[in-house]
Amino acid sequence: MAPLDITAEDSRLSLQEHLIELRSRLLWCALGFAFAFLVCYHFSQPIYLFLAEPLVDVLRAKGEQPRLIYTALYEAFFTYIKVSAFGAIFISFPLMAIQVWRFIAPGLYSRERRAFLPFMIATPVLFIFGAALAYYFVFPVAWRFFLGFETPVASGAPQIQLQAKVGEYLSLVMKLIFAFGIAFELPVLLSLCACAGLVTSEGLRTYRRYSYVGCFVVAAVLTPPDLITMAGLAIPLIALYEISIIAATFMQPKGRY
Repeated sequence: MAPLDITAEDSRLSLQEHLIELRSRLLWCALGFAFAFLVCYHFSQPIYLFLAEPLVDVLRAKGEQPRLIYTALYEAFFTYIKVSAFGAIFISFPLMAIQVWRFIAPGLYSRERRAFLPFMIATPVLFIFGAALAYYFVFPVAWRFFLGFETPVASGAPQIQLQAKVGEYLSLVMKLIFAFGIAFELPVLLSLCACAGLVTSEGLRTYRRYSYVGCFVVAAVLTPPDLITMAGLAIPLIALYEISIIAATFMQPKGRY
């Protein structure tokens, strides 16, 4: 007789024990985030300067003096708070993922653990790839496009010059980084759906044209209303959708075509 596929913890936990375990995992996540937040607040100015670097480079290339302003007394302070929280999410995410895994792993069969573990590894990797694409490629191109609407003094027309606010700039950067990072999780999501039998590779191929339209709709919602950033997100989404079709071919249950 073949050995039973059981988890390491054969005994079932009571509801109270599950809640205690959940509280412990959430506490570790909160402590990790709080510690990362304090560290990031100490380095909040260098982190903000790093996020502002694409705009600074474009301004210097145009021969302008880089400058960010704030118009409310508390705006700069709360901007650094947001920067600290933003950095803390990145730093504490591995700890949070480990705590989530340690909470759900005892309830999985060993074969389910082996199937689920690659997705846990791929999730942060794809998010970082998406964030890097936004920072190193989309930001320089988009900022150069937006700054192209400035009017120089020598033109004789009323001067139009960018006076970027620290809070608004940070909000835009964080929104785009999270949008690109989350969008890059598409292969993980569709592969998990394929594992669960909710979608098939053939079905994804059938609805490919509608999915392409959906990629542009999602990009239009998540990005500013300009063609550059929208295309910068929609085109990678389409490529990720095609990768998801290939991944679904291997991840879907046998006999599903």
